[in-house]
Amino acid sequence: MELQYGVKVIDQNGKVLGTVEHLVRNTWTGEISKFVVRRKSPDKDLFLSPEDVEEITKTTIKLKTSAEELNKR
Repeated sequence: MELQYGVKVIDQNGKVLGTVEHLVRNTWTGEISKFVVRRKSPDKDLFLSPEDVEEITKTTIKLKTSAEELNKR
């Protein structure tokens, strides 16, 4: 399954982080190289790569890391 716009993103502990807002594709291959997770204020949006993803379902994307680790980036 591939990353989709508007899908809910959760961390490894199940905490909802936001939704997929933008997909950045490699212009040569068409593969997704990065994606942006829109978060509610005051949290900053997250700029992640497919390597950060643990699992993708129709409704959610589960990340390999926790929200705390992502906030340190």
